[in-house]
Amino acid sequence: MPNIRSFLLIALALVAFLLWQAWQTDYAALKSDTPAPVVDERPAAAPPSDAPSAAEIPPAAPGDAAVPPSVAGPEPDALPRITVETDLLRVEIDPRGGTIVGTELLAYPVSPREAAPVVLFDDSAARYYVAQAGLVSATGAAPDHRAVYESAASRYALGSAETVEVPLRWTDASGVSVTKTYVFTRGSYVVGMRDAIVNSGSTPWSGSIYRQLQRVAPPSVGKFSFTNPEQYSFVGAAWYSDEERFEKLAFDEFVEEPFAREITGGWSAMLQHYFVAAWLPPATERNSYSTEVINGNGATRYLLRQLAAPVTIAPGATTTLESRLYLGPKLQELLPEVAPGLGATIDYGKVTVLAEPLFWLLNWLYKLLGNWGFAIIAVTVLIKLAFFKLSEAQYRSMARMRKVQPRLAALKERYGDDKQKMNQAMMELYQKEKINPFGGCLPILVQIPVFIALYWVLIESVELRHAPFIGWIQSLSERDPYFVLPVLNGLAMYAAQRLTPAPGMDPMQQKIMQMMPIMFAVMFAFFKLSEAQYRS
Repeated sequence: MPNIRSFLLIALALVAFLLWQAWQTDYAALKSDTPAPVVDERPAAAPPSDAPSAAEIPPAAPGDAAVPPSVAGPEPDALPRITVETDLLRVEIDPRGGTIVGTELLAYPVSPREAAPVVLFDDSAARYYVAQAGLVSATGAAPDHRAVYESAASRYALGSAETVEVPLRWTDASGVSVTKTYVFTRGSYVVGMRDAIVNSGSTPWSGSIYRQLQRVAPPSVGKFSFTNPEQYSFVGAAWYSDEERFEKLAFDEFVEEPFAREITGGWSAMLQHYFVAAWLPPATERNSYSTEVINGNGATRYLLRQLAAPVTIAPGATTTLESRLYLGPKLQELLPEVAPGLGATIDYGKVTVLAEPLFWLLNWLYKLLGNWGFAIIAVTVLIKLAFFKLSEAQYRSMARMRKVQPRLAALKERYGDDKQKMNQAMMELYQKEKINPFGGCLPILVQIPVFIALYWVLIESVELRHAPFIGWIQSLSERDPYFVLPVLNGLAMYAAQRLTPAPGMDPMQQKIMQMMPIMFAVMFAFFKLSEAQYRS
C-alpha cells in the first residue's frame, strides 16, 4: 500500500480541530455568568417601541397610497392580550392587528429536565418572531396589522370541544367592517383564519389581504463547532410553488438576493431546527411573494410576505377570505398532509434523495421495535449488511496488501531513494499479483454518502428529539450524561484496530492510529444538539 503518512497526519489534524472546537464550546458555557432562563418571563404586553416602518405595510393596488386604518383606542402597551389554549398550543394574540405574538408548543418541552414548553413566536425585542395579517385598500379604510380589533373575551380554551373560534371585529365610519376569526382544532398545529369583509357603505370597496412572517435571526447557539449539529441546520425563509417547487433563502442573503414572484397557491415559511411556521393560502389564490429587510429597534428583522390580488365588494355585499397558518414541529408524516410540498421544510440538503428513504426505513423500524434507539441500531446494521460485499472486497484487498508487504520492503531496500524506479517496480508487482492499491479505499468512499445522509436524518428529525433510549439515556438528542457510549465506541475502535492491523506502517504511524480511538471518544463525548434557541 502507498505510504499513508500524509493521510494520517490530515486525520490527526482534523480530530485535533474537532476536540478544540468541543473544548471551546463547553469552556465558553462554563465562563458564562448568566445561565439561560428556563421559564417564560415575557411581559404581558411588549409591543415594538416605535411605529411600523413603511416596509411592513404592503402598497395597495392600484398604485395610490393606502388609506390609513382607523386606530382609535388605547395605546399599544395598554391593550390586553388574548390567550388561546388547545391540547397542543398556547397562543397569544395582540388585538392590535390581530397579530399572533406568542406561541408555545405544549407537547415539546425545552429539555427533558425543563417542563417549560418550546416558545416559537415571541414579540420580545431579542427574539421577535410574529405572524401578521391585514388588509390594504386604495379606495377606502382597511385594517392592516396596526388596526385595533375588538374581542368579546380575553381568554379562550378548547376544553372538551373539537374546535374553538376567536372572533375579532373592526369597523370604520365608512360602513366597512371586518371580522377576523381564528379557528383552533383539537390535535392540530394548523390555525385557520377567516376575514369576513362587509361593505355597508354606498360605494364599492376594493382591497387586498396580505399575510407575513416577521422575525429577527434566532439567538446564537455559540461558536461554530462540529460537536453542535444545530449550527448546520438551515435557518431562513422558504416558499413553494407548483412551477419551481421548494426554494429557500438564508437571512444573510435577504439583502443581496431579495425574492419577488407571483405564485398561485403554494406557501411561505420561516424555517429553523425542528420547527416551522408557514402561511398557507388557498390553492387557487394568486399572491405576490416577497422578502424585506427591516432595520429598527436596534435589531434587523426579516419579513416574508404574501400579498393577494385585490377583491372588489359591492355595497351591501360580503366577502370571506380564508387562509391557514401552520405553527409546529417538522413531523415527517404530518406535513405532506397539511399542504403539498410542506414536507420539504425538513431540509436534508444535497443528500435528500438518500435521506428520505433512510428516514422511511428508520420510522418503519421504530413502529416495529417501539424505540428510536433500537431503530437506529437496526438501520445501521442493515446498511452494513447492504454493503457487506463492498466491505468484503475491502478486507480482501487489505489481506493481499499484507501478503506482499515483505516484497515491497525488499523493493524499498533495493531502489532506496530512486522513487521513479520504486514506483515502477511496485506497479509491476501490483499487476502481477492482481492487486488494486485503492481497493481498500473505494468501498469506503461508496458508503460515505449513505452515512452522511443517515447523520442528517438523525439531526433533522424532530421525532428523535428527547426520545428515550435505555436506562440512563433519556434523550437521544443530548450527550450521554455518564460518557458510557463514547467510551464503548473508543474501545470498539481499538478492538477493530487490533483485529485488522493496517499494513506497511512505521512506528510513528502506528502510534497515531492507536491514538485515534481516544480522540474520537473524547470528541463524541461532547456531541449534542443544542436547545439554546428554544429557551424563553
